Amino acid sequence: MKWEDGRRSDNVEDRRGLRAGSVGGLGLVGTLIVIGVAWLMGADPRQLLQVLNEAQPAGDVSAPAPPPPGTKDPQADFVSVVLADTEDTWSQLFAERGSSYEPPKLVLFSDAVQSACGYSSAAVGPFYCPLDRKLYIDLSFYRELDRRFGAPGDFAQAYVVAHEVGHHVQNLLGISDKVHTAQERSGEEQANALSVRTELQADCLAGVWAHHANRQRKILEPGDVEEGLNAAAAIGDDTLQRRTQGQVVPESFTHGSSEQRVAWFGRGMKSGRMDGCDTFTREAR
Repeated sequence: MKWEDGRRSDNVEDRRGLRAGSVGGLGLVGTLIVIGVAWLMGADPRQLLQVLNEAQPAGDVSAPAPPPPGTKDPQADFVSVVLADTEDTWSQLFAERGSSYEPPKLVLFSDAVQSACGYSSAAVGPFYCPLDRKLYIDLSFYRELDRRFGAPGDFAQAYVVAHEVGHHVQNLLGISDKVHTAQERSGEEQANALSVRTELQADCLAGVWAHHANRQRKILEPGDVEEGLNAAAAIGDDTLQRRTQGQVVPESFTHGSSEQRVAWFGRGMKSGRMDGCDTFTREAR
């Protein structure tokens, strides 16, 4: 993947080496209180959290921890370039729809992190929190993606970032809220099925990014597409269940099978069309 000459994003927040324990200086308990008050008042807790976070300093537990002067950090540099590329792509696609794209922040952390969605360890893998509109990733996940899941390569790593950005796009479009509301009214199996469709759509949107990024900036090199498809396959629910528990339980899927994930990522890459990623009205396969 050709990335070294790409623009670096200004939306990367480095919390590596810092203990998890606060959200923008509010603390976990404070954050929960804010969310509770917001719901009681009929307000959007995300907006209230954003206002409070901007109004007060976060303190040393959530302040960025820059690397020592002169230290090169190729992996952090790489995700910054990928994030910037998603910003350029989605800004253009949203503009074509007559709207504006609000880029997310990407938080780098080590071991564990506190977000507006709660406390999370690195074991959960990369994730997106719709409440603070931030992506979170412990870069050690890429080592796991290579060694444990057999999905090496820089484009495989770019796919991971693009997938989480896909969730941000869903959030901006109001899809995430609709899914959450539907899940609250559903049983466990139906809620899981909605989660699968949400994840598959994020895979497809990651493919849409790759389509336009390559068409406009020629980022792909031979073998990159295979890397991305291999990464999508490696983290399918059936593959992970077979690896960890020796059997596959489809009704417990939350992200989709390897075949589904490969198909939807490939569909997005091939078409480059957002409206081609409607996993909710089309058969999710």
